[in-house]
Amino acid sequence: MEKKNVNIIESCHEELLELIWTIEEEHGETEKELLIRKEGSSFAEAYLKTLVNNGYILLKDNKVILTEKGQVEAKLIIRRHRLAERLLHDVLEVKEEAMDSSACDFEHFLSEEVTTSICTLLGHPLTCPHGKNIPPGDCCRKTDQEIRPVVFPLTELQPGKNAKISYIVTKFNGRLDRLSSMGLLPGIKIHLHQKYPTYVIQMGQTQIAIDSTVARDIYVRHG
Repeated sequence: MEKKNVNIIESCHEELLELIWTIEEEHGETEKELLIRKEGSSFAEAYLKTLVNNGYILLKDNKVILTEKGQVEAKLIIRRHRLAERLLHDVLEVKEEAMDSSACDFEHFLSEEVTTSICTLLGHPLTCPHGKNIPPGDCCRKTDQEIRPVVFPLTELQPGKNAKISYIVTKFNGRLDRLSSMGLLPGIKIHLHQKYPTYVIQMGQTQIAIDSTVARDIYVRHG
């Protein structure tokens, strides 16, 4: 029973570090009142005090600041959570409404070794299904290609093969809007006719031509 309580407390601390990271990601800094309000627990103040005592955060002028130790830990938690989301979304095809809560449960059980394996399996994705950045790991920097990823850029699909779009990663909002208007959306099944001089994709009765720079932004899986 005592061990179970310790695990619950550790889980709450991890979730709080994750929340601090995401608030800072969205607002540039983390205000204490906003953090407590979003955490929504009567124990938030006590959890914050523990994180201070353990050297994960500093409290200064109503701001919650991650220490170097806290940044390292929060980064690992965020990485596990967002990779779990990608796995649930791209491979297991879990529906949106169940994905986040499942990822929250899943992330607490992922070891570093398993996290690395998932990242490699997915082809070292840059963002989660919601478009937020996934902090890279050593495996991303080493770009180990020994394991064929389940999800890969459209440029790696061979002509004549079928695939399903998993997600689209692009820095250009206009490009994303254009692809969406053409019907190129996650979950859509496609057939690649050719890659040269342009990529020709078949969706049902519709054929679409795109260039290689656009094709690199479209991530697919065999199907």
